[in-house]
Amino acid sequence: MSRIHLLSPRLANQIAAGEVVERPASVIKELLENSLDAGAQRIDIEVEQAGVKLLRVRDDGSGIVEDDLPLALSRHATSKIQQLDDLERVSTLGFRGEALASVSSVSRLTMTSCAAGADQGWQVETEGRDMAPRLQPAAHPQGTTVEVRDLFFNTPARRKFLRTEKTEFSHLEEVVKRLALSRFDVAFSLRHNGRPVFNLRPAQTEQEARRRVATVCGPAFVEQSVTLDEERGGLRLWGWVGLPTFSRSQADLQYFFVNGRMIKDKLVAHAVRQAYRDVLFHGRHPTFVLFMELDPGVVDVNVHPTKHEVRFRDGRMVHDFLFSTLHRALADQRPGDAPQSDTVATEATAASGIQTGVFSGQTHMPLSEPAGQWQAPSRPSSGNIAADMAGYQALYGAEGEPASSGNPLQSVNPPLPRVDEKDIPPLGFAVAQLHGVYILAENAQGLIVVDMHAAHERITYERLKLAMADEGLRSQPLLVPESLALSQREADCAEEHAEWFQRLGFALQRMGPESMAIREIPALLRQADAEQLVRDVLADLLEYGSSDRIQAHQNELLSTMACHGSVRANRRLTHAEMNALLRDMEQTERSGQCNHGRPTWTAMSMTELDKLFLRGR
Repeated sequence: MSRIHLLSPRLANQIAAGEVVERPASVIKELLENSLDAGAQRIDIEVEQAGVKLLRVRDDGSGIVEDDLPLALSRHATSKIQQLDDLERVSTLGFRGEALASVSSVSRLTMTSCAAGADQGWQVETEGRDMAPRLQPAAHPQGTTVEVRDLFFNTPARRKFLRTEKTEFSHLEEVVKRLALSRFDVAFSLRHNGRPVFNLRPAQTEQEARRRVATVCGPAFVEQSVTLDEERGGLRLWGWVGLPTFSRSQADLQYFFVNGRMIKDKLVAHAVRQAYRDVLFHGRHPTFVLFMELDPGVVDVNVHPTKHEVRFRDGRMVHDFLFSTLHRALADQRPGDAPQSDTVATEATAASGIQTGVFSGQTHMPLSEPAGQWQAPSRPSSGNIAADMAGYQALYGAEGEPASSGNPLQSVNPPLPRVDEKDIPPLGFAVAQLHGVYILAENAQGLIVVDMHAAHERITYERLKLAMADEGLRSQPLLVPESLALSQREADCAEEHAEWFQRLGFALQRMGPESMAIREIPALLRQADAEQLVRDVLADLLEYGSSDRIQAHQNELLSTMACHGSVRANRRLTHAEMNALLRDMEQTERSGQCNHGRPTWTAMSMTELDKLFLRGR
């Protein structure tokens, strides 16, 4: 080992650059965050060769005064915090004061700026090997322009690790999209190799914000998402949540912002997974653009050099708020609650033909039947369709005769109830059964196709969950208590949450500093591995502050029971039974998906049907 010595400023900056500057996308992130912190209302980005040859960012922010320009390229130089107290309530995107110094150490950097009220602008230049900045006057309107050329020209080893131009630009474009979503009030334009990529105008209204989301995330996302805005206990969550049927094979359409900062956090990801667990197909990922607002003093954004991770002071409260808000937003979606589509989304999806789980029209229809006639209960009375038939008989008349076994369509074109169009239920009235699998129905917009087994499975499942919630969880004592060897931290956690375990049907007893005994388990889970379940629950409690593993195991069993208790394929239903199923779907939470996350129904409007048959051309 050699003697201890101070690193040279150039080497120290290059080491710091390794933390901050990974690729061109890293540079654009730092430059854009500086522009936003400077109060810019318009940001223009120009890129050549995916940013390796040139990155130019121009804004109309507050600008930098002459004396501060050279200082801006020094390490730990910032205008965003003054003292330790400021670090505990960070409200800006950048604050560490290392970005420009790190970038300038691995590139040829030129920064031109004119501060508000200044007579003229000034320009500072620096190169990676020559850290002495050169200052000179320059013409420039209020704001700042930063040019970064020849990235990694003096660190060829770093340059070798860059991917193809297409890959690097996709990373850079994704960063711009994230920041464009974080600030709807700011205009963004992006050009690559002289070609315009997008030009986003400021979004001042909700409609304009939806248009920006449609541009960044695709019109299909806006078309098949629901908006939410919930505030509770000093926390606010708002934005767009994709319907479960609009899921992805990868987690590539997930944007979560905390006080305007894009983050990827384990606690947030866990809460979102829990909210979607009951409605998402296995292996698929949800989609969302969500914004959380809270007091900056209760969230630490300085736990990672790239600031992608945060730490909440009360993680359990944040987790519970996220889960409950998203869980309720998804549960409240029923047939007829179609998300409103704007012009951008409608035009972009008009050629797609079929929509899953939503209507293309914006007409909102009441869930109740016509006045004076039978109205479906908000909470279905049983898990057996036949048990609820009496009320439907009054509205729909006598049961039709089943079709012959050789005809896949049962009683095609039966007489429909005579009701005004505005009183037609969202899923309409059944007209036929196809191959003993699908129900065909007619509503005010067009055709509805329902997977009868999947739909009845969800209805039965939700009823079983309601019954379980009403009756509570019965415990079953173990003849021989199971001994559980734990760490002291786990045992302390189990003892702290003993009452919570008791409500869920578990009776745990502390036997020593690092041991517990399981004396009772939920009767419904008597076949489960109680020891492993308790260990997994404790792991969740220690990491996230909450756990739903016990509930998940119970729901898995209820789901299996619902699957076996639902109508099977090839069973012929009468029209009254088919209509009964449609009415139950309209009143049941999460009825758009079966227990396994598959869609239960789809719709085609008359306009879409006309296009298929070239009518009107």
